[in-house]
Amino acid sequence: MVMTSSSTNNPMMNRTGNNSPRNDMTPGTSAMNSSSMPNSPKKMLLLYEINDILGEEDDIHKALYRVLRQMNETMGMLRGMISIFNRRTNQIFVEEAYGLTDVEKERGKYSLGEGITGKVVESGEPAIVRAVGEDPDFLDKTQSRRADEKKDISYICVPIKWYKEVIGTISADRQFGAHLPLEEDVKLLTIIASMVSQKVSLHRAVHEENQSLLDENVRLQGELKERYKPSNIIGNSKSMRVAYDLVAKVAPAQTSVLLLGESGVGKELFAHAIHYKSLRHNKPFIKVNCSALPPNLIESELFGHQKGAFTGAVSTRKGRFELAEGGTIFLDEIGELGLDTQTKLLRVLQEREYERVGCATPMRADVRIIAATNRDLAQRIKDGHFREDLFYRLNVFPITIPPLRERKTDIPLLLDYFIEKYSHYMGKQISRISTPAIDMAVSYHWPGNVRELENCIERAVIMCEGDVIRSQHLPPTLQTVKAHDAKPKGTLQAQLDAIEYEIIMEELKRCKGNMSKAAEALGLTKRIMGLRVKKYGIEIKNYKHVGRQDADGFAQDASF
Repeated sequence: MVMTSSSTNNPMMNRTGNNSPRNDMTPGTSAMNSSSMPNSPKKMLLLYEINDILGEEDDIHKALYRVLRQMNETMGMLRGMISIFNRRTNQIFVEEAYGLTDVEKERGKYSLGEGITGKVVESGEPAIVRAVGEDPDFLDKTQSRRADEKKDISYICVPIKWYKEVIGTISADRQFGAHLPLEEDVKLLTIIASMVSQKVSLHRAVHEENQSLLDENVRLQGELKERYKPSNIIGNSKSMRVAYDLVAKVAPAQTSVLLLGESGVGKELFAHAIHYKSLRHNKPFIKVNCSALPPNLIESELFGHQKGAFTGAVSTRKGRFELAEGGTIFLDEIGELGLDTQTKLLRVLQEREYERVGCATPMRADVRIIAATNRDLAQRIKDGHFREDLFYRLNVFPITIPPLRERKTDIPLLLDYFIEKYSHYMGKQISRISTPAIDMAVSYHWPGNVRELENCIERAVIMCEGDVIRSQHLPPTLQTVKAHDAKPKGTLQAQLDAIEYEIIMEELKRCKGNMSKAAEALGLTKRIMGLRVKKYGIEIKNYKHVGRQDADGFAQDASF
């Protein structure tokens, strides 16, 4: 039904005031019934031509363009457009057009219910505009009509439906005429819309799937960048802020970086952060653990080899430098490289070229090098195990990552992050870690740094059967540390008292200092609860406004 002004609930109006028969076409029903069949041989020929085009043309864009061009030749329309409704974005965009430039097509985007096109998609009813210059709903977003010609243009827009779902529109500009049979044009366009609906539906499905893949790719790239942003590396201590500042300064440059620090401090995470904040962030990031590769294979791994270069080289293989072309290569544990390989690496740094094993042709290397080591390279140089010139080439911009024992204020944040991570991974509902357990973790010297802390929390999550990780869930190496003055070590009774103290304190914290609730939860009488509070010198007022967590500040997706 063409929308009329007499329909008060209808947002669109046909300026003619005439109603036309309803035409709800669905796949499997004939578009050419007695009420909508065009009575002009010229229009019948147009439908036959369109049918042939749709049958012989596989390319959706070519098919739709040819349909619109055929409509122009037969109907004398000024412009024609086929728009598609994207269900994911709720946007309507011009997919193909005749009489519009590419720039004008790009402008033709509407939201659902916006303008004539948006309202046709929303209502599923065709629309006629006698003079586009007089209708406020006609937005002309394509800007393809000159202001002085709008009074001489009529506009027809009909929905394209697939199983009663509106998937787009087909529209046409006609030269204005008082006696122009626009209602007959609506019937003709409705039939054409039914004919092209299958191709449009298939194309929309492919378009939405491709767009979904593109969006997913962008999202994953964004997550990858966010994951290694220094702001998301857990830690707010002064020493970590110094390291963050150095990363921010060196990342945009092309300078080689040497990351120094003990094993487990997070050197690889910093290397990722530098890469993903650099101009090379869209290029590869290749990791090489120099200590994990046998000395006789390290050169082949780094620089590649030609077929037949040595026994077992059955085909030509790209090396890590070639794979990292345009991006960044991270050489972890570089202090373990042999002197022969160090010489070839020095050539890459100085001359930006290398050779595959078994090949005399040099290859250019557009690669940024980030190296890392937990060894004292100065001592290695004295011992004759590391080249001094290579050290100076790598040591252009050193960044020292502090050990965990020097950033104790970061430990509660790391604890919370790893608890949340492994609780989710193991399907447990662990909300926090107790205060004595935190004290125990802060007091420990952490020789394995953050990697050791992560392993400890993974074990604690496994051991924990409630919703709070307590001291007894931590490894024995941590339990030798004095965590609290009220928790003495030594005799069995002292150990039991310590556990009782911790349980009572945590329950009072959960109940926000309400002794009656805490006693009921622990199965104690109020009198016994009072005696225990007095015995351990617990100040009830300290628990009146305590929340459920001892510390906050979860990171999004970084470990160190």
